[in-house]
Amino acid sequence: MKKWYAVIGDPISHSLSPYMHDHWFEKHGIDASYIPVHVEPKQLEQALRSMKLLGASGFNITLPHKQAAIPLLDELDETARIMNAVNTVALENGRYRGFNTDGDGFVRSLLSYPVDKDRALLVIGAGGAARGIVFALSRAGFTDITITNRTFRRAQELADETGSKAIVMADAEAHLSEFATIVQTTSVGLTEEALPLSLTHLGSGSVVADIIYNPLETPFLKEAKAKGCLVLNGVGMFVNQGAIAFEKWTGIRPDTEEMIQLITEKLGGNYVNR
Repeated sequence: MKKWYAVIGDPISHSLSPYMHDHWFEKHGIDASYIPVHVEPKQLEQALRSMKLLGASGFNITLPHKQAAIPLLDELDETARIMNAVNTVALENGRYRGFNTDGDGFVRSLLSYPVDKDRALLVIGAGGAARGIVFALSRAGFTDITITNRTFRRAQELADETGSKAIVMADAEAHLSEFATIVQTTSVGLTEEALPLSLTHLGSGSVVADIIYNPLETPFLKEAKAKGCLVLNGVGMFVNQGAIAFEKWTGIRPDTEEMIQLITEKLGGNYVNR
């Protein structure tokens, strides 16, 4: 019987997940399809019951449901429990088990660049995305992680949970040249020409990442590139988190490099093979 998978969110029409997963299903000869499902917050409980009733083999969860869905699932993977957020659900023995692949997806993408795990790394932001990324960076062996955020209290709370350090935004801006890797996790720059912090003191040669993938080059990355930094957009994270989900569903690890190229070109960019 044909299997089906989905992504639920509000909004959802912009998602490239159906394009990505349907390509992988076709490439690997899997009789399955993947659809976007618009679910408003008030509909979430009913939607998840319907997913099980209608036989979804798995699905992805995007904003704003990553935390609200947790009590509605049958089981949680340890990573999802620690991060308190779910973005992937797999059907296992008739039960829906929640996972979080965002952080590991980002780390896989970052490690395709020349980064040193023992040099100073700055994470900008302390929301759900930052939480997943900081936990994943720690598990991957990054030893010197600092978190900054407009609201310092949130940065300190995340730092305390993860064994990292916290720094106020002004100090982060003043000492930016000391960080070999900088990771931007906020939504600043998604729809406007704005920066999450000043890059005046950014030194050349740093690896600068932004988890936003559309636009491909945010104002933050554009300025970092102009200062001689190696920049990384969010396409790699998007593709790699999807690949981890695909592997959980099918047991197959898909070609992420090809998909990064396809997504980049679909968004109007020029792919450069490193």
